[in-house]
Amino acid sequence: MNLITITTFLPLAGAVLLLLSSALASRGAGRGSHDNLYRWITLIVTTATFFVSLGVIKEFDLTVAGPQLTQKVPWISSLGANYFVGVDGISVWLVLLTTFLMPISILASWGVTKRVREYMIFMLTLETGMIGVFVSWDLLLFYLFFEITLIPMYFLIGVWGGERRVYAAIKFFIYTVVGSLLMLVALIAVYFYNAKATGGVYSFDIYDITRNIATGKTVIPENVKLWLWLAFALAFFIKVPLFPFHTWLPDAHVEAPTAGSIILAGVLLKMGTYGLMRFNLPFFPDISQKVAPYVMALAVVGIIYGALVAMVQPDMKKLVAYSSVSHLGFVVLGIFSFTDLAMQGALYQMLAHGVSTGALFLCVGIVYDRRHTRMIADYGGIATPMPQYSTMFLIIALSSLGLPLLNGFIGEFLILLGAFASPVPHAKLFAVLGATGVILSAVYLLWMLQRVIFGEVKKRENAELEDLDAREKWALVPLVAMAIVMGIAPMLFLRASEKSVNGVREAVLGKPAGVAVER
Repeated sequence: MNLITITTFLPLAGAVLLLLSSALASRGAGRGSHDNLYRWITLIVTTATFFVSLGVIKEFDLTVAGPQLTQKVPWISSLGANYFVGVDGISVWLVLLTTFLMPISILASWGVTKRVREYMIFMLTLETGMIGVFVSWDLLLFYLFFEITLIPMYFLIGVWGGERRVYAAIKFFIYTVVGSLLMLVALIAVYFYNAKATGGVYSFDIYDITRNIATGKTVIPENVKLWLWLAFALAFFIKVPLFPFHTWLPDAHVEAPTAGSIILAGVLLKMGTYGLMRFNLPFFPDISQKVAPYVMALAVVGIIYGALVAMVQPDMKKLVAYSSVSHLGFVVLGIFSFTDLAMQGALYQMLAHGVSTGALFLCVGIVYDRRHTRMIADYGGIATPMPQYSTMFLIIALSSLGLPLLNGFIGEFLILLGAFASPVPHAKLFAVLGATGVILSAVYLLWMLQRVIFGEVKKRENAELEDLDAREKWALVPLVAMAIVMGIAPMLFLRASEKSVNGVREAVLGKPAGVAVER
């Protein structure tokens, strides 16, 4: 069987196994034993999925720009829809990021006691949906996976979230559904325009449509292009989320369980930036060039606004949530700079953000499990009772603010360097203003560390805190290690994405890359 298909559906097979395991609850040991079994089954399945996905990297050819390791099987023949999956340099690392974060999220979910089987089923279903988004090369299949991810996350927030979980879940669902429905209309329109250009041959094949548009074979009317671009863009801007479509994110992050926040920040938000690179830029290159200054302006506003709002947050989890708005603004800035350095940096920043921000949410969750509060004022001096935790928290925070030799520095540096050389009008100004986000991120993260970790222990509850246990180390150490590896050896990741990213850039500007990333 195809390696991509196995990676995609192995988690769903695990979910089916848990669904069929309800008979276990009616015999033998008590409920607690069954809950523990559900946890271990889910951990084993997600870990196995990660190791299978490593085979994708092993088989990946760095010299090929298009989809690889593909499988194409007729699905709905009357519509021209196929089960068409594969990876290219843009999606391959996002698949690995998803499979890497899932076992860590399951370890972070070990303390869940309410409806454990259902919780694990939703987590596994969510993993299949997320991987499916990144490996789909059929528009209809992409949309199906894109929508599948909404349902598990809705229930994860709405059932296992905080006090305002229902409000946050509904808000998340409404925002995302409205955007994705507009995208559905746009992809149907592209589907028909492509069929018209190919003599009535209907196809949802993303690679063929992209190629037809690039060669001028598929022509979308000028008076329609902008509206279709906006329909795709709105769905992805909401998912990122780009200012001013960000208001659902802090509520969802704060109310979601720890694992939900890790996956939401680490993977789900990347579906938005991935969609911009996969659809908006190659499908509508001329419109993307025209609107680039406006999108870059919104990205810069998001960078500064997110950082400023994060600075005044009394809640650690909300601070990290607003930091996501700021950091993903860098990604959008890089994507619409249309230079290979900035676009490579944008993809790298997606990966770095997934690791560092996922780890920040895990760090917040670890102390919340002990103190049942996320308020910064309730802590202080916890480096004394929790030295191992504090060391890892410090490293992850420094990676998030972009300290050299850690993962956050590479992405932001490439984005700002590429944006400064961008052909987009006013790009130099946007790069300079965007650079202030690096300074502001240092302010809010270091200030949080000072108030939470350092100083004297002023509250007796903090003096009695226990340091990391074995499970928490297994969850946190891989994230810290990955932040360091990505910081000191970025070319391990950049080589795989170079060909595909430059292909998107050339599709927009219609000429070869000017500044190549050296190997």
